[in-house]
Amino acid sequence: MHPIAQLAALFAAVVHVVFFLMESVWFGRERIWRRFGLDSSEQVEVVRAFAYNQGFYNLFLAIGVGVGIALILAGTTDAGRAIVLFACGSMVAAGLVLVLHNRSLLRAAAIQAVPPLVAILAAVVLG
Repeated sequence: MHPIAQLAALFAAVVHVVFFLMESVWFGRERIWRRFGLDSSEQVEVVRAFAYNQGFYNLFLAIGVGVGIALILAGTTDAGRAIVLFACGSMVAAGLVLVLHNRSLLRAAAIQAVPPLVAILAAVVLG
C-alpha cells in the first residue's frame, strides 16, 4: 500500500480517535456537547448513551486502520490493505449517511469522510 494512502488512513484514524474522545470521554463538557448542536444538559442526558456508543464505533474503525497498517508493515500486505480499505470505506460510508440525513452537516461529514476517501483513492491509484 502506497505511503500516501497509509498516511491518509492514519490521519483518518486520528480524526476518529478524536471523535471517540469527544463522544465517549468528554461528552459531558458543555463546550463539547454544544458542538453537537445540543442546547441543554437535559438534551445531553437523552443522547449520552447514543453518543457513547457512537464514539466506540469511531474508535473501532481507527483501531482497524492501525491493525491494518501494522500488518502491512509486518509484511502481511494483502490482509493489512484489506483491513485498512474496509475501515476507511466504513468511515466514508458513515460520512455519506450523515450528509444524506442532514445536508447542513456537510462540514462534519467532510471531516469524517475526506481523509479516508483520500486513502482509498491513493491506494487504488498509487498502489
